[in-house]
Amino acid sequence: MNPKITILLAEDEATLGLIIKESLETRDFIVTHCLNGEDAYQAFITEKPDAVVLDIMMPKKDGFTLAQEIRKTDKTTPLLFLSAKSQVQDVVDGFHYGGNDYIKKPFSMEELIVRIHALLGRISRQNAGDENRIGAYDFNYNKQMLSYEEQAHFLTHREALVLKLLLENKNEILDKSAALLRIWGKDDFFNGRSMDVFISKLRKKLASDPSIQIINVRGRGYKLIC
Repeated sequence: MNPKITILLAEDEATLGLIIKESLETRDFIVTHCLNGEDAYQAFITEKPDAVVLDIMMPKKDGFTLAQEIRKTDKTTPLLFLSAKSQVQDVVDGFHYGGNDYIKKPFSMEELIVRIHALLGRISRQNAGDENRIGAYDFNYNKQMLSYEEQAHFLTHREALVLKLLLENKNEILDKSAALLRIWGKDDFFNGRSMDVFISKLRKKLASDPSIQIINVRGRGYKLIC
């Protein structure tokens, strides 16, 4: 049996959100519904859903801002905007802020479900390709293994997650605060020091390929260069 797909739904219209949630759940999705952008961001960090469906006009944090914050540490989870805003520029902005698709209200549940499956299928195909190649290394996140020629390094769960976030942001800055929230659920001094230790361990495990660097970007975060 295939595992159920988990969805984070950020929709401030309570009635519409309930309809979407119940409709998806009757089709074997697991849905977390949040009524504002701040709660949705915290739910994303703690629950790590398979996909996010988000409205644009929300209290506390709008959908574009929410998408930007998610994309600081996660480049792959599908984001699907759901909005009554139908101007061409709104659609363009949705993709600019990290969205993968955009559905205009009103819509049919069948269309929403088809688009979610299409986005998840696309991500799955990408992950099956060469996305886990880091220089001369092969990185298998699910097996928590980093391989180089005949050598294999087994990673802890958090080492693997740190490396995954670095890889998703390859050659770009991985925001340290956002990464701490994603991995530990709290951005504080002690978790920051723990992450520095994980970065040092990963540098040693990647040392066989001199073209790979993990550099500190002072006051901002880290960058994987390869």
